Amino acid sequence: MFNFENYFILNMLIHQNSVISNDILEKHFVCNLKSCKGACCVEGDSGAPLEKEELLILDEIYEKVKPYLSKNAKETIETKGLYEVDSDGDFCTTTIENKECVFAIYDENEILKCGIEQAYLDNKIEFKKPISCHLYPIRITKTKQYDLLNYDKWQICSAACSLGESLKVPVYKFLKEPLIRKFGQNWFEELEEIVRLK
Repeated sequence: MFNFENYFILNMLIHQNSVISNDILEKHFVCNLKSCKGACCVEGDSGAPLEKEELLILDEIYEKVKPYLSKNAKETIETKGLYEVDSDGDFCTTTIENKECVFAIYDENEILKCGIEQAYLDNKIEFKKPISCHLYPIRITKTKQYDLLNYDKWQICSAACSLGESLKVPVYKFLKEPLIRKFGQNWFEELEEIVRLK
């Protein structure tokens, strides 16, 4: 049973060492790749945010992921590396000409997907993909005391919002797997109980 020291304040939920935007609990979202074509892999100001431990992981798995990548991606990686520093001074995946992530690949329907994830699905590696990608549209900002979880609203995901609304799937339920990956089973189960009793 969770501790009722968890509480809602200023449209946020404080849960264990996390501060969660109410939008994550109340808004709806289900990815609609047929509509967006995986645009989040190519749009934006930089590549996917990376945690420090993921830098080493990318170095370790690259040779097994490399066969999935485009010629342009491999040439970019040879020149710029697997990751770079964004305008905020944080690590992110390298991009091709400041557009698509070097790990983005096109499937037979011209939908952008993740080369790392495809290698994972093919049992070549054990790392699914960067946690920031897995958690999207949740973005995490770290402070000394808390992980701040916010819902990143983006026009390219409007179809996902519509689909989520029609299916009545809240953001946090759509992202159950990556949230458990990041914070653990107990954290997620307590969150579900808090929302149920809200």
